[in-house]
Amino acid sequence: MPEVRGVGIGLGVAQGPVARMAEHLPEPPDEHSAIGAVAEIARVREAVTAVARELEARGAAAGGNAQDVLEAQAMMAEDPTLQEQIDAALAQGKTGERAVFEAFASFRDQLTALGGYLGERAADLNDVSQRVIAHLRGLPAPGVPDPGHPFVLVAKDLAPADTALLDLDKVLAVVTSDGGPTSHTAILARGKGIVAIVGAAGAEDLADGELVIVDAASGVVTTEPTADELTRAQNRAHARAAAASAPITPGALADGTAVPLLANLGNAKGAAEAVALGAEGVGLFRTEFLFLSASQAPTVAQQREAYEELLAAFPGKKVVVRVLDAGADKPLAFLNDAHEENPALGLRGIRALHASEDILREQLTALAEADAAARAAGEGADLWVMAPMIANVEETEYFTGLAREYGIRTAGVMVEVPSAALMADRILSVTDFASIGTNDLTQYTMAADRLLGSVASFQDPWHPAVLKLIRSVGDAGRLNGKPVGICGEAAADPLLAVVLVGLGATSLSMAPTALADVRASLLAHTLGQARAIAEAALATDSAAEARAAAQHAASPTNSAVA
Repeated sequence: MPEVRGVGIGLGVAQGPVARMAEHLPEPPDEHSAIGAVAEIARVREAVTAVARELEARGAAAGGNAQDVLEAQAMMAEDPTLQEQIDAALAQGKTGERAVFEAFASFRDQLTALGGYLGERAADLNDVSQRVIAHLRGLPAPGVPDPGHPFVLVAKDLAPADTALLDLDKVLAVVTSDGGPTSHTAILARGKGIVAIVGAAGAEDLADGELVIVDAASGVVTTEPTADELTRAQNRAHARAAAASAPITPGALADGTAVPLLANLGNAKGAAEAVALGAEGVGLFRTEFLFLSASQAPTVAQQREAYEELLAAFPGKKVVVRVLDAGADKPLAFLNDAHEENPALGLRGIRALHASEDILREQLTALAEADAAARAAGEGADLWVMAPMIANVEETEYFTGLAREYGIRTAGVMVEVPSAALMADRILSVTDFASIGTNDLTQYTMAADRLLGSVASFQDPWHPAVLKLIRSVGDAGRLNGKPVGICGEAAADPLLAVVLVGLGATSLSMAPTALADVRASLLAHTLGQARAIAEAALATDSAAEARAAAQHAASPTNSAVA
């Protein structure tokens, strides 16, 4: 097989020998314990605790998004409900390994059925289960191989615990057969700036030691490369490194059309890195970190302190804050923890906040006070506040009016639901801006849970149906003279970023490490060319065809004609 194709993450290219991830531990046999339930309970609890502490330590070392993911894994490992299931199996005489396997599998299946945020956590439970079983057996935890030299890591998929602490001096690139552009592997690889290709059919046939070229820009793994191919790939890698170290300029197209490049942040701690990497502000500040680990809503004072830290890091620059995006898929006892059959379609986002309006009012109070304090101290940012999961004009009017009541000067909405995209002309007539969350918009457009592996192939923002909805929002923005941003993972795809601008996006927000590649991609095209590339993608029937059509239209020969 001369090449393997998948979805590339970024524009990077790397070459090296393959090292395959070890296979998972086999399913423990269903046999009777030889040491009794009491002894088994003790050894299982010791193993679970050890694994949880190791995950926390890995998270602390990795920081950023990886730390959030790994800390969530550690919490899930020690969940009391899970422990009860393990104890019940041990009471039946099962071995510790078998009890852990069965309990984690049952818990994983329950959470997968719930979907949304909990479904995401369920996908990580396989890794935790493997680590606990390995600890019980006295074996090394399944993980990244160490062949003693730099290598291209090939795996079915990567657990967050492995991706978070990859040694970038040894791991030249990552290739996985599973996953899509919004999978954990893709998100964490993008966040760490790793050359990666995910969803690569045929990756399982790549052999240990085989020399390959991994070209994320084209989504191709080249096997048995020629000397010329290796030289060209090396030259591209050197040119990309030189471009990344060049002076940072504001985001713009080749004709000078400004396209501000902003950062997605989960807390204020990442602000300094984002600025260093060229972020011109913040396009999505997720406030969930203040709420998800709390047993009760944070106070206005606690929230204000966090917002002041954020605003001080971006004086004079745009900072877009999303109010709490939670609900049944991210259950909070003080918001809404009622069971729902399909939480992705339930009381979440603005719906949950409307039902518990005091939480929304407190958050708006804290944001307004932080904004005033920052301005008084001469550290004011240009604060924009938006609501998640808006579905109609009524919700838009509700949130925008409430934000105005608290003195928020720029209020807007997230477009993540197809109805909002279809009504964007009316929605943007009553609010200040729209920001498109491409992850959820794709999920709801394609009726495919973005966290469910079995339908991962549907979760692709390149699909023409998704692109047409984005165009409708872009058109509505031009009609109303209102800005339209993109803050989903799609904005971090360098070629798709060009398409999004061609569809009417006026700013792009992404993981800070993706900024350099997107900046370079935009500088290669004029606005007219971006629109032509977007039209080429729209005139197709599938995500794969749209991506291929855009690549063809963006080639130097075709772009010169556009």
